[in-house]
Amino acid sequence: MTLLLPALQSPTGPAASREAVRFGDLSLTYGRLAEASAALAARIADAGRVAVWATPTAETVIAVVAALRAGVPVVPLNPRTGERELAHILADSEPTAVLAGPADELPPALEKVRRVTVDARAETGGAEAYGEGGGGAPADGGAPGPGEGGPESPALIVYTSGTTGPPKGAVLPRRAVAASLDALEDAWGWTGDDVLVHALPLFHVHGLILGVLGPLRRGGSLRHLGAFSAGGVARELGSGGTMLFGVPTMYHRLAEVLDAPAGGAERDALAGALAGARLLVSGSAALPVHDHERIAAATGRRVIERYGMTETLMNTGIRADGVPRPGTVGPPLAGVELRLVEEDGTVLEGPEAIGEIQVRGPNLFTGYLNRPDATAAAHTADGWFRTGDVGTVDTDGYVTIVGRKATDLIKSGGYKIGAGEIENVLLGHPGVREAAVTGEADPDLGERVVAWVVAADPDSPPAAEELADLVAGQLAPHKRPRTVRYLDALPRNDLGKIMKRSLHVR
Repeated sequence: MTLLLPALQSPTGPAASREAVRFGDLSLTYGRLAEASAALAARIADAGRVAVWATPTAETVIAVVAALRAGVPVVPLNPRTGERELAHILADSEPTAVLAGPADELPPALEKVRRVTVDARAETGGAEAYGEGGGGAPADGGAPGPGEGGPESPALIVYTSGTTGPPKGAVLPRRAVAASLDALEDAWGWTGDDVLVHALPLFHVHGLILGVLGPLRRGGSLRHLGAFSAGGVARELGSGGTMLFGVPTMYHRLAEVLDAPAGGAERDALAGALAGARLLVSGSAALPVHDHERIAAATGRRVIERYGMTETLMNTGIRADGVPRPGTVGPPLAGVELRLVEEDGTVLEGPEAIGEIQVRGPNLFTGYLNRPDATAAAHTADGWFRTGDVGTVDTDGYVTIVGRKATDLIKSGGYKIGAGEIENVLLGHPGVREAAVTGEADPDLGERVVAWVVAADPDSPPAAEELADLVAGQLAPHKRPRTVRYLDALPRNDLGKIMKRSLHVR
């Protein structure tokens, strides 16, 4: 048996009264969360799989914890998923029940799946089952199942973004979840005394596994902001929070407040709160160097980055006692092997090498649900997972992510060019608010560098020639954008990642 959340097994005494999670004015102690999740676990013990309508609420936490305690795989559902994609996920994963909050309005695609309503404010277990179809545990409960399973038992099935086809369900075993969270404990000195603050969605790895299961595995606390705001970050970090998790969009907004010439009390409160935090962590995409520097200048604290993905959970991370280096994601975490590989399979070495990142270790997923073909294609014969990300490795083991192999590695005039370094230079221009770089077919160069820019002042954007000269001067002439296109905003997904494939079709 693999206990993912030992602090919730039978908390007594002071441990039972310690705050586990807080959402707005609703706080759940370890004792209350243990009671509610145990009651719900008994009701779903016979379910094959359960879906969770993953809103940023305490109900989602109770639902996920209950399923893990019952040994039932969890399929987190993004409430903003479109009808077609949701129908695909349900048909592929076949959940026998959906767990949702009392106020949640579920879409028609879930009408035939038995609903179990979870109420975090209820005095008892907080679960009521109703609805037609779906099979699984009877509506009046049923006998408890065998409980938590072994290391290879599926804990969650998390669906990928589906940028190259329908989303695939990555089956994450208990072993992978435990290995990643314990590796972060080692890297970050994460303890039960830490209070994590974040406003991340709870349907994906960053917000759910790291942001919820991470503190609960340590016996620590989570304060979820519900909706992100600089004021909320300042309030929670300033009143006992020790760690902040965010995505680059969030840190960019914090940097804007810190950089405002007339920030006043709001700026001072935020700067003080960030300065007092033990750890500021950014993930899910690269944090621009410009934002790194603005936050450090205002607070004296450096944001650290880590690198992971749905199928691998966490691969690398800058250690709390390491050297923060803007633009890098640190060395491999404990237990993780990492290598760079050329397109023909040649393993690359040396600080000048640039190639696809491949990893292996206890953090890897089991495979894609119902897709043995995709699982086999994603792995090499000797067990390395092909991430599709391109990067470099310094002599001290620090990894720098160049970008996705399909969208961020530009082959122009015989050179391999990483989009990320060009984006960082463009973002250093005072007239640029947002920037993305892609490659487009060119009859002479193979691909030409294209910059997509959101101007700080839309009425007076910086000239294309000025931006091209800036890149050529700071990097190299062959890296300058040949084309600059101006937008009102860059397309982003729920985690703040720029959707570069959408840029190509504009």
